[in-house]
Amino acid sequence: MIVGDAEKMVAVGLVWGATNALMRRGAVLWDRQLKSLESSPPPSNRLQKLVASLRNWLNLLLIWQYSVPFLINLSASATFFAILSHTPISLTVPVTNATTFAATAVFGVILGEETRLGHALLGTAIIVLGVWLCII
Repeated sequence: MIVGDAEKMVAVGLVWGATNALMRRGAVLWDRQLKSLESSPPPSNRLQKLVASLRNWLNLLLIWQYSVPFLINLSASATFFAILSHTPISLTVPVTNATTFAATAVFGVILGEETRLGHALLGTAIIVLGVWLCII
């Protein structure tokens, strides 16, 4: 494995983790918007349900706090698949996913999400140790 690939894996995991936390914030805004519009009666037939569902998803994508992190997340996914083309999947997937998990926890704390800080820090430290062991 080329040394630069390990950094790319960690970078993809960091981007995924950060954008996961940011997309959650956008989804919370979307959820609040949906709850404020729930005064209308629910759709009765399948076509109305499909149209309502598509309209809800479009409204989600129109919330920039969700769509911008989502697009960044997708670009990291393209990078991930490029990395997979020339590195072992048995290394790439665990390193990237572990980094994503840790980064999501850290960015969630930074963004003010309620969490058990001690448990999150301990879990993140164990993940970082595991990623380090995989890379070396």
